Amino acid sequence: MGVQNQTRVVEFVFLGFSGIPNSHLYLFLPFLAVYLVTVLGNLTIFTLIQLDSSLQSPMYYFLSHLSCLDICTSSVTVPKILMNFLYQQQTITYNECMAQMFFLMSFTGIEGALLAIMAYDRYAAICKPLHYSHLMNLKLCAVLAFATWVWGLLNSALHTALSSRLRFCGVNQIHHIFCDIPPLMKISCNDVHINQLVTHIASLFVGVAPFLFTILSYVFILCSILKIRSTTGKQKAFSTCASHLTVVIVYFGNALINYNRPSAGYSLETDTLVSTMFCIIPPMLNPLIYSLRNKEVKGALKKVLESQRKQ
Repeated sequence: MGVQNQTRVVEFVFLGFSGIPNSHLYLFLPFLAVYLVTVLGNLTIFTLIQLDSSLQSPMYYFLSHLSCLDICTSSVTVPKILMNFLYQQQTITYNECMAQMFFLMSFTGIEGALLAIMAYDRYAAICKPLHYSHLMNLKLCAVLAFATWVWGLLNSALHTALSSRLRFCGVNQIHHIFCDIPPLMKISCNDVHINQLVTHIASLFVGVAPFLFTILSYVFILCSILKIRSTTGKQKAFSTCASHLTVVIVYFGNALINYNRPSAGYSLETDTLVSTMFCIIPPMLNPLIYSLRNKEVKGALKKVLESQRKQ
């Protein structure tokens, strides 16, 4: 049963796919395809930014960090899901669960902060074009990117430390497809009020604050775009932030659904679908959004492909 002394759980069992008979037969290939598209797509975006001189701007500097985050986020959950499909057992050890939760929370928290910084970058480019090079200089970009990583890691370390103090009294079945704070608190047999309080407070800084900052940035951006007289100028200004705005809607929209849905009234299948939409699908969509809606990225990809053909 994976229990030591009837209190210490050393292994958890995921029930997220328990309602799907022979799930390993039907879901292995789709999850593998999503993971491969995620890794290859984000790796392509990252490589293009490093190779093409036309993509050496703050926006693409932050985009390269976003691509790394998407690869990391997907790699925290999907390989373990694929391994469980292969071995036909939905299990994870206690230590692996804590590690998975730590890195998953780190990367998703970093992404929220990074998207807020990217929104500020678009604000500076559109609303303060004459001061853009000063507002978003290389040193500041590096400091901001570093700060987002430190912020996400510290926030996750706090939650993981609190979660490691939870006791499960022999209950080792998680109604989820990966380790996360809400499902672990749900099966804990000791007091979780401190965990819940810290989770709610942290969500204000890690989730709500970046979201509101992003919305505020786009309010100013929209006001500036509306002041542009020519239709061509408006379209050009909006096109510079359309990809980022799409990614913001996908990320924060899925986060809102995932972490603010009612604790009761949802089936296990619905919870599994919502969790998949939040942690697995967005990392795959981000490189597609930036490659399909961004002329500079498409141009850089075209140049690389043409150079390969000539060789």
